[in-house]
Amino acid sequence: MKWGFLLKLPELKIGHMTPEFPIIQGGMGVGISLSGLASAVANAGGIGIISGTGITVDEMRAHIRKAKESIKDSGYIGVNVLFAMNDFAEKMKAAIEERVDFIISGAGISRDMYTWGKEANIPVISIVSSAKLAKLSERLGASAVVVEGNEAGGHLGTDRPLFDILPEVVAAVQIPVIAAGGIMTGKDLAHALKIGASGVQMGTRFVASTECDAPLSFKKKYVDASQKDMIMVKTTVGLQGRAIKNKFTDIISIPDQKVKIKKCIDCLKNCSYRFCTLDSLKISMNGDCENGLVFAGARVNEIKEILPVKTIINNIMMEYKSCIDF
Repeated sequence: MKWGFLLKLPELKIGHMTPEFPIIQGGMGVGISLSGLASAVANAGGIGIISGTGITVDEMRAHIRKAKESIKDSGYIGVNVLFAMNDFAEKMKAAIEERVDFIISGAGISRDMYTWGKEANIPVISIVSSAKLAKLSERLGASAVVVEGNEAGGHLGTDRPLFDILPEVVAAVQIPVIAAGGIMTGKDLAHALKIGASGVQMGTRFVASTECDAPLSFKKKYVDASQKDMIMVKTTVGLQGRAIKNKFTDIISIPDQKVKIKKCIDCLKNCSYRFCTLDSLKISMNGDCENGLVFAGARVNEIKEILPVKTIINNIMMEYKSCIDF
């Protein structure tokens, strides 16, 4: 079924990419969005992202290749590489060598990353939280920007809601603008497109999917979460992050409390060393969701069940259909 034709759905075009649906799956580390989730979203008509955070370069290469092999017909796969990580340049160059469809980066801006992308003819997308950063990204060579509001899960670059920032960014740049942070439904998609966004990015909703690479215990934390379970924590990168309350957030919420680190691998360019953000994410990814960080978006409480990716996207399109004017 070609929903775009039936619903008069605006076409999202970034470089060579023209997905059936204007939906990008968020890149979530550590190990939450790998080849399984990314290829499922690509096969369902969206754009999939493999998170390069917390995995080795060789592991990232393997997931890119596995995702490509899993894609039926046409489908698009990109990699999220965080500028704040010390292996940023190495991971980005490896992604280019593997000929991903695009690269997306947040937690900082590097002039080099746009140059490398342009030389390889691979679109580079920036995650921003203001019109000022969006304009800078466009000037440096970004093919699109993802504007992320404070409703997002994980590290936050702003305390402003998405739909306050989105109109400013749309007015400031000529490149495609992708709305992110608290996007859960077809109604949210319709609202973002009406304001002028070219598409949306969704992370939290895709975690509670059958194909997500996270363990079942992690997904159940999403399904069981209530609004009062959400907490803001200051991580070692110096930014606030939104997570689901557990034993670990109780510990790190105590002022000046330090958590012993078994072995520091010096993964961040700047770190407070109060605890290890990377290690705490790996602990939850390995199934212990009480003693590690479980990042999630502000509206995670709206998720009631784990569904196949295709069903999630179809539900979004049905909701979109019910709230637009033909």
